[in-house]
This record gives sequence, C-alpha cells and structure tokens, in this order.
Amino acid sequence: MKNQDQSSWVRTQDKGNTRSRDRHAPKSPAALAGPTGPRESLPVFLFPTELLFFSQQSSSHRRVLTFYNPYSFSLRFKMLCTAPSLYTVVDAEGSVRARSCVDIVVRHQDVSTRNWGRRDRFRLEVWGGGQGGSREIWAELRGGQEDDQSQETYQRRAASPRRSVPALPEGYWNHDGGRNASLFALYVVIGLVCLAFLMLPLHNESSTLVPTVMHVTVMQKLVCAYVLGKMLVFRSLTYA
Repeated sequence: MKNQDQSSWVRTQDKGNTRSRDRHAPKSPAALAGPTGPRESLPVFLFPTELLFFSQQSSSHRRVLTFYNPYSFSLRFKMLCTAPSLYTVVDAEGSVRARSCVDIVVRHQDVSTRNWGRRDRFRLEVWGGGQGGSREIWAELRGGQEDDQSQETYQRRAASPRRSVPALPEGYWNHDGGRNASLFALYVVIGLVCLAFLMLPLHNESSTLVPTVMHVTVMQKLVCAYVLGKMLVFRSLTYA
C-alpha cells in the first residue's frame, strides 16, 4: 500500500451537506481553482494522526478528525481515501474560515473479520491563499475491543493537537459553527442578570431583604423574561 500512486486515491462517500460550508469559501476565482503553488507548500494540521477502529466495540466505529486552519485566509478541503467503499465521511468536502477548525466524522462501514488488520490511508487535500497542501493519516481495523492503554493513547493524541499547531494567543481558535468561548461567557453574564431581575420584588411589594431602590417594575421583568427566552432559543440553534 505504500507504493500506491495518486490514481489510487478516491473521493470518500460524503454524508454531509457541503453546501452549508461553501458559504465561507473564498469568492475569488483564483482561490476556488485549487492550489497554484507547490503542492506541499502549505502545512496541514489534522488530528489525530491515526484512526483505530475495533470490530467488537461499536463506539469505536465512529472517529472524529479535527482540521485546524491557523492562517489568515479561508481554506477549502477535500478528503480522499484508498478504500472509499469501507468508510463514510461526514462533510468530506467544504471550507473552514480563517483561524477556525472543523470536525470531520469518519465511520467504518464493514468491521467483519475479513477486514481485521487492514490498513487504509486517508488524504486531506487543502488549498487557499494561492497555496496548497495535503496530509495523510492511516486507518486500521483491529479485532476485539479497545483496551484501556489503547484508549488512553488515542484520547491523548486527539486531545493535544495544538502542541503541533503554531503558538497562538489564547482564545485565537473559533470552532466552526460559532462556538466561541467569549460569546458563551457573554450569554452567561446576560442570563444571570436577567435571572437576578426576575427574582427581585416588584416596586409595590415590601421586602426586608431587598432595599426599595432595587425593586423593579412589571415591565422590567417582562423585558428580562423576553431577553432570556430569546437567548435560550438563539443558543440552542447556534450550538445544535
């Protein structure tokens, strides 16, 4: 398999909606045309570096790859595989915005004994900013179940990818889909303020614990309830 040439690479079966990701794609024709410079001139950050599937452990039949874009321009990507009939990939093609990352879900479709020990390769081809690059990873199906040591090793590889990504300021990464830590913190602060207003007594009610100056009107409570409801709806749609 190490001697396979470019012709052995085939597009994976894409189960995602790539149109939704294309809205972030660069608009210029040159950017959409693919790599124009040396093919390996653009470093590609894809983690983990290996996919391990275990035939008797259904939870391991689904693995997640994370593709990081540390650059100041958007990147287009396409996932290829040497055995596309054995795998399905969610969002095998699409784009990722600058300084963002995106998850690519890979599912093994045939964990029968005939495929035990089989090793296949995935290649992620990316281009943007007039440059292009690619990254290859191995995928292997093993018999039995994942032991504690293998699971710990796999989780460690998947949880520490940023050690290999160029050092960047804290909060630099925005996960594709709007999962921004600062935005989440803002939601929490506004939500707490609204809850505090809803718990305060009305201006015509007496209270020995709350000073009169902190009593609120019915209209203020209605506004807070409305804002809190809108925030919950917006957050559920954003993080769904």
